[in-house]
Order: sequence, then C-alpha cells, then structure tokens
Amino acid sequence: MPGSVPPSPAVVADAAPSPVAVSGPAHLLRVTLLMAGSCLPILGAVLIAPVLPKMQDHFASVSGAKALVPLALTVPALSLALLAPFAGVIVDRLGRKRLLIVATLLYAVFGTAPLWLDSLGGIIASRALVGVTEAAIMTCCTTLIGDYYTGHRRVKYLALQTMCASASATVFFVLGGAVGAAGWRVPFWVYAVSLVLAPLMATALTNPAARAAGAEAPAGAEAGTEAGTEAAAAGGPARRAFPWRHLGGICALTFFGAMVFYTVPVEMAYLLDDLGVENTGVIGLATAIASAATVGGAVAFARLKRSPDPMLPAVLALCAAGFGVMFLAGNAPLLIAGAVINCLGTGMLLPALLTSAMSRLAFEDRGRGTGLWMAAFFGGEFVCPLVLLAGESAVGSLAGAVGMLGLAAAVVAAGLWGARRRAGAVDPRPLPEQLA
Repeated sequence: MPGSVPPSPAVVADAAPSPVAVSGPAHLLRVTLLMAGSCLPILGAVLIAPVLPKMQDHFASVSGAKALVPLALTVPALSLALLAPFAGVIVDRLGRKRLLIVATLLYAVFGTAPLWLDSLGGIIASRALVGVTEAAIMTCCTTLIGDYYTGHRRVKYLALQTMCASASATVFFVLGGAVGAAGWRVPFWVYAVSLVLAPLMATALTNPAARAAGAEAPAGAEAGTEAGTEAAAAGGPARRAFPWRHLGGICALTFFGAMVFYTVPVEMAYLLDDLGVENTGVIGLATAIASAATVGGAVAFARLKRSPDPMLPAVLALCAAGFGVMFLAGNAPLLIAGAVINCLGTGMLLPALLTSAMSRLAFEDRGRGTGLWMAAFFGGEFVCPLVLLAGESAVGSLAGAVGMLGLAAAVVAAGLWGARRRAGAVDPRPLPEQLA
C-alpha cells in the first residue's frame, strides 16, 4: 500500500550546496529553459484539442475516424507513460543534456509532421513519436532539476514546474483555438518552437554529473564527462541496489494522485453540462479559475518549508473535500467552489509527490527513478477518464463517480496518516534554506 512508504529524511536534512550557481543571468536562463522544456509535453497534450472537430470533418471519409481523430490528441500521453521508464534508463546511461537536446530537436520534426501528412494513420503515428520525445524531455528536465538543486531550492523549482505546466495548459488551449481558426493544420507549426529551445539548451545547460558525482556517486568514481563519470563509477565498488520498494510505494501513490489531479480539467465541462450550463464562455472561465487554484496550491507548497511526506495525508484530504463539494453541488457556483478546493489540493499534491520521489534517488539512479515516476503519473492521467466512465456506469452519474473518487482519496489519506502514526514518522522540522 502507498501508505507504507517511509519518510524521506533526505528532503529535510539535505543541506548540501547546489552544484550550480543559484543567482544571476545564467541561473535565470537555466531555470527558464528547464521550465520551457517541461511545458512541451503539455503543449502536445492540449494544443490541437480545439481543432479536433475540423480534423474530424477533414477525415470524415476515413473508416473509424470518429474514434481515431481523438486518439491523435491522447496517444502522446500513452506513449509517454509507456516509455518514460526506458527514457530514464537512457538518461542515466547516456547523460541528461545530450538526450534532452536530441529529443527537443526530434520533437519539432515529429510535431510538425502532420503539416505534410495526408494519412490519418500517419498523423497518429507521428503523434505517438511526439510522445516518445516528450518522455525523454520531461524525464531529462525533471532529473536536471534534481541534479542542479538541493533542499528547499529543489522543492521550489519542482513546485514552479507544476505552476508552469498548469498555466501553460490554459495558454496552449487558447493559442490552439486562435491559430486553428486559419485551418486545422496550422497549430502544428507551434511545435517548431523547440528548434529555438534546443540550441539554447546546448549552450546554457551544464553536464551535472561531474559535480554531483563527487557527493553522490560510489567511492572511487572520478569526476569528468558524464560518460567518464559513469564508467568510473562502474569500475569502483558495487553500486547500491536501486530503491525499488521505497520508490514503488510513491509511484503507486502517484498513479492514484494523477487521477485525482486530472479529474477537474477533464470532467469540468461535462459536470457543468449536467447542471445545464452550456455556455462555452462560462465553461472556459470555470476551467480557468480551477487552473488558477492549481497554480495557487503549487505556490503555497513552495512556501511551506517542510518535508513533503507528512503533508500528503492533509493534501489528499483537501482534494477529497473538494470532490465531496462537487458531488453535492446542485448549481454551478457551488461546483466551481468545490473544484477550486480540489485544485488547491492538487496544486500541492503533484510537487509533494515528485519531491518525495526525488529524495529517494541518488545521482546514478535519478534518471531511471524519474522515468518510473513519470510513467506512473501519465499512466494515471491516461486511465483517469476511463475510471470515471466506469464509475459513472456503476453509480448512474458523473457527479457520483467524482464522489466515489473523493471517498477513495479520503481512504488513502487516512491510510497514509495511520501508517505514519504507527511508524512515528512525522517530522516537523522545516526544510533548510540553502546558501546562495
């Protein structure tokens, strides 16, 4: 059970200085590039959503187009979930920066391919390849945040990653709708932005292995290039075992947390429609308000200088309370209020889960561990609508299915709280501020 995950004292006690500069123009550019790279998978997930009806009309003569066209939107998330663990292994073996640059370049190639493809099957295949590059990009960016920063700074930038992803989803949806007015293929030009990011990443990002290995690699490893560091480590004493049991617990909790996280963005329009709200402007405003609450939750998490593990029961309980309000809502304002409560919780939930996972990983395992965490998160994202659809069939309404998920979140929160009390694991110490 996820509640059996032990505390992560490394998050609290990690007082080592960051291996890179934490101020100045180079630092700002580095953080900007990592956040921009982290937004690319979000772009892939939402950019073409507004033009799906136009795509449907264009391919109306294709057999099965009604099912295949929506697949063009969702297949990158499936690819990302399936391939993130393998991307993590490659990250640890080949190096973070090298893989990130290659994947960012290929992202533009595969992302813009539908501009020239006339086959719906070919477009879906190119979208699956976009998901492959997204798996590498997201894993590399998150791993580099873990490599570059320690302690509270790591918490801060992982929370910033959540904020940027949540805010960019709204921006990309609006952008896709605006440029899509010129034709359903036009939004695919936006994927070419990665051609600008790749050379900047090549010049502004540093290889962290030479610095991080001194503190985290096995004794005897020599500093140097990424490949040299890893080879030296392989020739030194036997590496410790990968923390499967500890990371497995947080990944299982992340899979469930992803379903909690994506329920409001995916189902808000349908819940409002069930209440008789059909105005797309109202639906868009409600979704934007909920998205802003997610950003607010991430900001709140970054300001709470505490280990994330003791916070998880309370955060999940807040998410469950929001679902409860949504289940009981008989009008749109109350539904939106419940969504805001839930999204405040999910804004804290995602960085808490990611920070907790990072604290369990040494440098040589961080790519593989991050890949496994990404697979758990995006796997939960993919099954979220399927789980709610099954719940709706079982209880007779989507609101009832949301209520069931809220009850499950409350049960998981209680289990985590009980497990921590039994283990005496609650650690009230604040995260240390890092020296600049």
